[in-house]
Amino acid sequence: MTEPADLSDVEVAVAAARAGAEVVRGSYGTRLARIDKGGGDFATTADVEAERAVLAVIRAARPGDAVLGEEGGRQGGSDTGRQWWVDPLCGTLNYAVGTLVVAVNVALRGGAAAVVDPFGDEVFLTDGRTARVRHRGVESDLVPTSASRLVDVNLDPPFPGAPAFRAVDLLARPEFVASFRPRVVSSTLALAWVAAGRRAAYVTDGGDLSTSVHFAAGIALCRAAGCVVTGIDGAPLGPAGRGLVAAADAATHRQLLSMTGN
Repeated sequence: MTEPADLSDVEVAVAAARAGAEVVRGSYGTRLARIDKGGGDFATTADVEAERAVLAVIRAARPGDAVLGEEGGRQGGSDTGRQWWVDPLCGTLNYAVGTLVVAVNVALRGGAAAVVDPFGDEVFLTDGRTARVRHRGVESDLVPTSASRLVDVNLDPPFPGAPAFRAVDLLARPEFVASFRPRVVSSTLALAWVAAGRRAAYVTDGGDLSTSVHFAAGIALCRAAGCVVTGIDGAPLGPAGRGLVAAADAATHRQLLSMTGN
């Protein structure tokens, strides 16, 4: 058997995300306590237990690395600069009401990442250079395409870009309706779908999302697959970033930027 320390970074990301996904699947349909975070946001016991499962894999394989988890905050690590971002259940509200559109996200800063769909039995993964998907033991490359014309838009508050940018205004623009059809998945699983060619693009408001536990894994997948990824203002992601536009190709990206006031 392979020892945890012998795994590559991408294998660690996959093993950790799959461990979290097992908890998410196993907890589905059970009575889940809610942990209020304020502002209408909450976690469930499934979020907490899934994060523990993810962290157990990372600690076994990379005991010297730091981890930033959505539920547990920053833990461990040294001065190596290696940090893992963990979102143990992206789509908590979906999950709590029985909508099985969720993801477990694990990403190493500047490197490997994995996004697992617990109920679709799919693992989206990148080593930082290539992007692939595993389904029932078969692995294939992720190939983005805008052919679907489906654009996933995050409509969850807060809305830091208002009034200059509001997602609801984007959906009402005649040029958007003429070219695209909106979807609201309410999980960053949608970013993996952009990389896989199931969505033409993903758009969300926000600040710097490049280091967000929610978005880091999906952004890594999109970049490795060859998508065009910027803020909603067209600027590179980073400390001064504003939201996110991840598009399958440059033409789609230009169209969407023209509708966000850029």
